[in-house]
Amino acid sequence: MLKKLLVAVTLVLTVVSGALAEKLTVGAAEHVKVVEADLNFLTRIDTGAASTSLHAENMRVIDGENIDPADYSEAEQKSVVRPLMRKNVGKYLQFTTENEHGDKHQGKALITDVAAVRNSQGLEIRYKVALAIAWQGQAKTVDVNLRDRSKMHYKLLIGRNWLEGDYLVDVERNKNLK
Repeated sequence: MLKKLLVAVTLVLTVVSGALAEKLTVGAAEHVKVVEADLNFLTRIDTGAASTSLHAENMRVIDGENIDPADYSEAEQKSVVRPLMRKNVGKYLQFTTENEHGDKHQGKALITDVAAVRNSQGLEIRYKVALAIAWQGQAKTVDVNLRDRSKMHYKLLIGRNWLEGDYLVDVERNKNLK
């Protein structure tokens, strides 16, 4: 009986101490590293974005069907494009990424999912791949959606899926980092 009580108390203390662990604070913009690409990016921390998004070009599914969502209307994105792209989950996607300094990396990653993302340009269907994003030496692997962000200032946008559980955002910190 005493042994069971001791085990229960230990479990409760473990859960409570984990919940009380101090979260790290990031600013509105930060320098982070995409580990697999060995590239550093100036990134915007966006609490309004559900997931992290990385600039990618020349995307090609290896041993799968290559679909260009731009070839389809917005009405066809969910009904046609998404089911076709979902057939590639579990296959490798080759792509090129580039940071704001023009440093490039061509790599490949396993497709983990397909996401429908609504933004100011409309509805987009995007591949998601698991990538490790490191800040101050600590890496966290999250699903990252890939899209052409070449015309955007920030080539990497950090969303809530990277922040969740580990980070708080101080919008006053690094607000002038551009």
